[in-house]
Amino acid sequence: MNLVYADQQGNVYDHPDYLPLARSADQVVEIMDDELVPLPEGATLVGLPNTRPLCMDPLSGDMMPLPGDFQAVGALLPQGYTRLLLPGYAKDSRKQVLPLFGYTAVVWKNGGFWVAAEQSDDPDPWNPLNCDPDQLQKGVDTLVSRYPENRLIDHLSHCALGYECLTASNTFLQRLEGAVPVSFSCNAGCFGCISEQPDDSDFPSPQTRLTFRPSVEEVSQIMLEHLQQPESIVSFGQGCEGEPSTQAPLIIGAIRKVREVTQLGFINMNTNAGLTDHIRDIVDAGLQLMRVSTISALDEHYNAYYRPRGYSLANVEKTIHYAADQGVLVSLNYLIFPGVSDREEEIDAMIGLIRRSGVKLIQMRNLNIDPESYLQLIPPAQGDIVGMKQMLEIYREELPDVSIGSYTHTPKGLEHKLKLERAIL
Repeated sequence: MNLVYADQQGNVYDHPDYLPLARSADQVVEIMDDELVPLPEGATLVGLPNTRPLCMDPLSGDMMPLPGDFQAVGALLPQGYTRLLLPGYAKDSRKQVLPLFGYTAVVWKNGGFWVAAEQSDDPDPWNPLNCDPDQLQKGVDTLVSRYPENRLIDHLSHCALGYECLTASNTFLQRLEGAVPVSFSCNAGCFGCISEQPDDSDFPSPQTRLTFRPSVEEVSQIMLEHLQQPESIVSFGQGCEGEPSTQAPLIIGAIRKVREVTQLGFINMNTNAGLTDHIRDIVDAGLQLMRVSTISALDEHYNAYYRPRGYSLANVEKTIHYAADQGVLVSLNYLIFPGVSDREEEIDAMIGLIRRSGVKLIQMRNLNIDPESYLQLIPPAQGDIVGMKQMLEIYREELPDVSIGSYTHTPKGLEHKLKLERAIL
């Protein structure tokens, strides 16, 4: 395999004289063949600004920055793929901060690009190449004209057309999981929040947060447009909003209004699960799916990243337990990072939480963050780092009734996914 690198104009090359290197947290490591898959459809190659690519001389075994004025290259993976390693790079300055993306190691092998990743779900439904721009524009025009006074539809049109958000796009294409943002406030101050950062932050948010509180009518109009098929999903809690359960009365009112009209489809909420009492009421109103965001099951690590306001991991676990007991299909939005999530203590704590609480699906989501900033924030490793590939194998072995995936599934979809996974094992 060959090193992949870029010049300062963004032109990408492979170097036949040097082997590629990668990173696991702050450790520089070699890349094994069984850690690589061909670059998936929908993936994007990006240059890492103000970095130098790290490589190995195959003759001497020496590790070094690539000579010359070049930058490291990473891949941004589509849903359905779990990264195993970070790109191998060194920053020109410790003060330089990378934009909020989930960078994955990429190499040149057998005449094509390969990435350090493992497929964890069917990538086809969420392949960005399957989002036809003409059909999307037509869907936006249809809903905007049908509901000209609906501010939420106007907001989502910008998310779909401007930010190319696939969940927002689904709302207008009336497929898969559609977005229904409701909250401009949050009960956490996440270090890597993609929609709101303090004015003195080192990295700007890549998108704009919702700035108004929609009405029950605006929310229910979108929900009813989308819930027209048995497997349709509408989701509160998007990247363009805060914590949806802070708007519990609004969500409860919308659910009740919609369920007076139709029982089709599934109602989901993406949440940090900290507001247990609010979420109990939302569950009782008819919530069917819940995806709980977490970065760790260890208090010190969790608190450093989420900076929760008025809640703790104990509240999160209590919320999950209640929802699961009421028949809600609960999954984890597990924000993973090579060299951190695969620490022994992280694995043990997460398996314990899942066993106690009733989680049925782990969505392995690649954390979008500047690696150095994140590693400075969280506690140092206490045990061995087993590697991401081994970590995934441990979860499959220790939690045979829990699926490992990448996005939200309905009960029918999850049952089918588990059958396929058991057949492979």
